[in-house]
Amino acid sequence: MTSTSLKLIALILMLLDHIGQFIPGAPLWLHWVGRVSAPVFMFCMAWGFYYTHDRQKYLLRMYLFGVGMAMIALICNNIVADPYAMMTNNIFVTLLLVAVLVWLIELRKTDKPKGNRYLALFAGYQVLTTILCILIAQIVPLMGMMSFVGAITGNLIFNEGSFIFVFLGVLIYFNRTDKKRLILSYGLFCLAFLGLEWSLDPRPTALLYNNYQWMMIASLPLMLSYNGEKGRGLKYLFYVFYPLHIVVLYFIGNLYF
Repeated sequence: MTSTSLKLIALILMLLDHIGQFIPGAPLWLHWVGRVSAPVFMFCMAWGFYYTHDRQKYLLRMYLFGVGMAMIALICNNIVADPYAMMTNNIFVTLLLVAVLVWLIELRKTDKPKGNRYLALFAGYQVLTTILCILIAQIVPLMGMMSFVGAITGNLIFNEGSFIFVFLGVLIYFNRTDKKRLILSYGLFCLAFLGLEWSLDPRPTALLYNNYQWMMIASLPLMLSYNGEKGRGLKYLFYVFYPLHIVVLYFIGNLYF
């Protein structure tokens, strides 16, 4: 499949997952199939970042959309009293951080001293921004403030999926070209996640009804089906559809149910 086809499949699965998130009474299976979406988007982002002619422009676009999404979430979460489901969605920031780390790691491969210096600065920056996110959330008691500051500062902890999914995106990037390595690395990641969820609640039913993130293993066949072709592109479809459908579902779920 082309990257456009993969993105469209991921987009549909993401829509189903968010219907399950925001609409009261929606069936649980919507979340099950939704686990497939984010890893596929990360896989497409990995190839897109590799092929882009202007990485700085790519990162700036991802950052601006991430800040915009964070602003939308902050406003929505604070104008609806006692929302059924908070708007915590902002994959733009997660993908931004994946791309930044990939760039720094690649820099280290070509210039080790410079790469190490930049990675050390990035680590120090993350410590400072984590403290900043916590402090500002204490001073400004708005719902979702830590995530908002996390988006502005590009924080590894206060983003959708946190550092675990940023790590997943980096792992996918560096194993995307070798199907055997991708199967092994992604499979081990999902297995580790399954073990983590099992340790939190060892009941077999919990892995179906509460801790089902391990189901993202189902995205592997889609990644393996990639044929190296871009397809039609539809460059800005995701950028527009992502915030639009979340806002619509948020208000439908909170105002009409």
